[in-house]
Amino acid sequence: MPCDVHYELSGPDDAPVLVFSNSLGTDLSMWDPQAAQLADRMRVLRYDIRGHGRSPVPAGPYSIADLSGDLVALLDRLELDRVSICGLSIGGMTSIWTAANAPERVERLVVCCSSAHLDPEGTYRERAALVRERGLEPIVDAALGRWFTAGFMTRAPEVVEERRRNLLVTPVEGYAGCSEAIAGSDLRGLLADVRAPTLVISGRDDPATPPEHGRLIADGIAGARFEIVDDAAHLANLQQPEVVGALIERHLLNS
Repeated sequence: MPCDVHYELSGPDDAPVLVFSNSLGTDLSMWDPQAAQLADRMRVLRYDIRGHGRSPVPAGPYSIADLSGDLVALLDRLELDRVSICGLSIGGMTSIWTAANAPERVERLVVCCSSAHLDPEGTYRERAALVRERGLEPIVDAALGRWFTAGFMTRAPEVVEERRRNLLVTPVEGYAGCSEAIAGSDLRGLLADVRAPTLVISGRDDPATPPEHGRLIADGIAGARFEIVDDAAHLANLQQPEVVGALIERHLLNS
């Protein structure tokens, strides 16, 4: 059953709508740089995926289909018939599922630092079990090491600390349930069903979803464009906000 997820909507009422979907262990604030860049020309809709931020925390496990159902329900609630979607990591998986299964709702698609299939799936099930047993503290340092390069962590400690705090207040069941959604996900068979013009972005230094994962997505979606962002790990939109923002803007407004 879909959740009534928490959202923020800004920008001109008559502008095209862009939906941002967040990653595992973050909330809608991860898109602050891109929302600020685009809000004068697009109607920007950000939301917290279930189990994160201020959204409800149903009992897990979840599936990518569940998360897509939440997104479509949000669009219905706001009476938005057709939107562009940009998702990162699990948000990217949700975006792919939605574009493949509800193509009439998706104008354009941006998939950032994501994967159609992550192996071994046991890694995410183990992580879900760990956080249910011991909370999020044991996984924080490893998560930050995937999200940002070592050089960026030295250059921008304030950004890293903000993400640390944000991760630590993520509900345990929400993090665990979404980890199980990733574990059970294989979107490779859906890629050919995506008809929306698609941009796939990978961080060159992303250890969680390396560029070959982005390349597989782009190769599977007809006409998709693939871009690699240098000096960027998993949260490429925060490590290279201007570069990622420009790529999104060009794909949505200048294609």
